[in-house]
Amino acid sequence: MKVINLAEMNSVLNQFVAELRDVNVQSDRAKFRHNLVRVGHVMAFELSKQLTYSQKLVQTPLGEAPVMTHDNEIVLATLFRAGLPFHQGMLEVFDRADNAFVSAYRYYKDKECEDVGIQIEYIASPGLTGKTLIVADPMLATGGSMELGYKALCTKGIPAEVHLCCIIASKRGVDYIEKAFGDAENVTLWCAAIDPDMNEHAYIVPGLGDAGDLAFGGKL
Repeated sequence: MKVINLAEMNSVLNQFVAELRDVNVQSDRAKFRHNLVRVGHVMAFELSKQLTYSQKLVQTPLGEAPVMTHDNEIVLATLFRAGLPFHQGMLEVFDRADNAFVSAYRYYKDKECEDVGIQIEYIASPGLTGKTLIVADPMLATGGSMELGYKALCTKGIPAEVHLCCIIASKRGVDYIEKAFGDAENVTLWCAAIDPDMNEHAYIVPGLGDAGDLAFGGKL
């Protein structure tokens, strides 16, 4: 599989990520969600360069214009709930895509809140066989929720190519996904930034905190 770290490129994307991380900006919940959407826009644009294109003719009022457009049948999937604004940003670019949704949450198996588990509760998806699957999940910490979400989606068919998209990833999460997918040539992991560490509660460091809480408010 291929790993693409967009932080290595000079792009306005870095400004959006900086604002997502900044504690002085995070207090504005609407701004936080908007930046998740904007990162989705940019990542979808970069991803679009990897699709398969062919020339079509478009009828204008004065003639026919040749244009190169992609031929991929895209299914855009997300994991609830933090992924929703990120998903929306990508959907505004891939506006003809079908959509899929997976409900997954993390929970702690021990009183010390150090042993993290992932639970899948719900999935809604079209058939995926032969299609281009894009999975939008903003935080890639351990990699467990991304892997389980993908496996749940594959109960609806095996896609021809897979793009796993996150905003902040931990190095450990990236390593986990690389091991899980091995040398699969049809899988690409897209990251807006890759951070070096995680704390004892499986939060990415320096990261940005809990993306779901920052976007939608706290939970019991």
